[in-house]
Amino acid sequence: MTDTLARSPTERLDDLFHATLARGTRSLSLIAPGLALADWATHLALSPGRCAELGTLAQQQARAWADYALQSAAATLQLPGSETASPPEAPLADRRFAAPDWQRWPFNVMQQAFVLQEAWWAQATGPVWGVEKHHTDLMSFWTRQWLDVGSPANLPWTNPLVLRRAAEQGGQNFLRGLQDWLDDAQRLQSGAPPAGTEAFAAGRNLAMTPGQVVWRNELMELIQYTPQTEQVHAEPLLIVPAWIMKYYILDLAPGSSLIEYLVRQGHTVFAISWKNPGAEQRELGMEDYLQLGIAEALRVINAVVPRQPVHAVGYCLGGTLLALAATAMARDGDARLASLTLFAAQTDFSEPGELSLFIDESQLGMLEAQMKETGYLRAEQMAGAFQMLRSYDLLWSRLVQDYLLGDRTRLNALMAWNADSTRMPARMHSDYLRQLFLRNDLAEGRYEVGGHAVALSSLHLPLYLVGTETDHVAPWRSVYKLHHLCPAEIRFALTSGGHNAGVVNPPGDGHRHYRAATAAPGQPYVAPNDWLAATPAQEGSWWPDWAAWLQARSGPLVKPPRLGAKTAPPLGDAPGLYVMER
Repeated sequence: MTDTLARSPTERLDDLFHATLARGTRSLSLIAPGLALADWATHLALSPGRCAELGTLAQQQARAWADYALQSAAATLQLPGSETASPPEAPLADRRFAAPDWQRWPFNVMQQAFVLQEAWWAQATGPVWGVEKHHTDLMSFWTRQWLDVGSPANLPWTNPLVLRRAAEQGGQNFLRGLQDWLDDAQRLQSGAPPAGTEAFAAGRNLAMTPGQVVWRNELMELIQYTPQTEQVHAEPLLIVPAWIMKYYILDLAPGSSLIEYLVRQGHTVFAISWKNPGAEQRELGMEDYLQLGIAEALRVINAVVPRQPVHAVGYCLGGTLLALAATAMARDGDARLASLTLFAAQTDFSEPGELSLFIDESQLGMLEAQMKETGYLRAEQMAGAFQMLRSYDLLWSRLVQDYLLGDRTRLNALMAWNADSTRMPARMHSDYLRQLFLRNDLAEGRYEVGGHAVALSSLHLPLYLVGTETDHVAPWRSVYKLHHLCPAEIRFALTSGGHNAGVVNPPGDGHRHYRAATAAPGQPYVAPNDWLAATPAQEGSWWPDWAAWLQARSGPLVKPPRLGAKTAPPLGDAPGLYVMER
């Protein structure tokens, strides 16, 4: 990112204007959806056959809705000839309207009008001759957002669950909802955390696994965890979390902490806790995270546990960063890594999932304009994008429950962690989005570390990959792509759940399942859908499968190492200082 002082007056004027525009749109580009609309509308107008097809579909749906509405009214009003008639079958079913209240007239007619309209628009904004795929995806996405605003489930006078609650409670639900809305609005305005987070705190009931901070620099703290077994495996583990999140999602709470689980399995565990950056860290880039983060951590671990290779574990963006570090180490003949484990981490960004809706030149320009002004990207902006991707689950259903039904959502440990947000330095985030998401430099052998390109094909150490079935951040088929990018032995586990809940998956937590299979070096490539069909599901958590894989590769049992080293003495108790930064 160019230094502001080196830019011309006209460039600085543009920077100021773009930053002001970004503030007004919450860093969302207005040009990108406009271009998508123009591309879609123009090409649709030049496709008379498609227009006729959509017109016919509209007539069919209107006729189906009218028949359904008349039959529903007749059955409800008990008109002659309707007494023995069975309730009419809805033209389309939708999980959002599965409650029995939605099957009563007139609410059944309302919800079917909405569902049919949504289905028509899904067809209309599907692939159209001549329209770029990115524009097709944008049209489909933004159309869904606009339609959801008018969903009968989101309006108090058309939602039968809300109306019944209001009748039962004399409207008290609306009063509670208004109070909660005012409280949330005040918290949002002041930057205070969401209601309920005060019941959780790192070091009090989150991030509780005992340990010591054994290294601290301007970018990270390195935590070494206290051994909980008389003997430990000789080879230690390093956990690299994403800098978009606080590290303690992997040390969430006793009983649901992956770090606690690993320590109790006899592993010496180290974890990076990233600093929450401010404007002064605006120039930190990916290279800084590699050198001040992973390289420094490995140096310290080699001092604490000498002459032992390290099993490296990366989560989300931390996994992508770790893959960069591992390829650079392989390129340079550095053999300090024993294995590589990646949780929901992408290395090929050619199909990054629905997040690609927010990744194009226009959108990145808006983000960079905002970051030039502040020096970082705020976590609320990223959270807003994730909410729109799953608007029903993360936005509308929460608004209905909290403000219309008057039932304040009770936070659990995972939700409290999610609210403990972090920022990202401007240069790093721009580098990450442009080089990886937009240009896919890592998968295509163009990404440079230390001034020289790295290639995933240089990885030969054992790999364990974890994908999650409903991941909107790192879709599992995208994570799986590493199979055809590197020749190493890869064990791939696909687990139920999403990006966070699929990883925080302790044994004994019911209603979970996973699939796992190993691809040997040189084995013919198996496409992800074929892999899914051939790999049976197993009940339970994937953690024991990974633990067994690690234990087979972690060396003999030895006396636990001390906490810290002469060159890296303990600096204080875990979870450290950086995790407390707001």
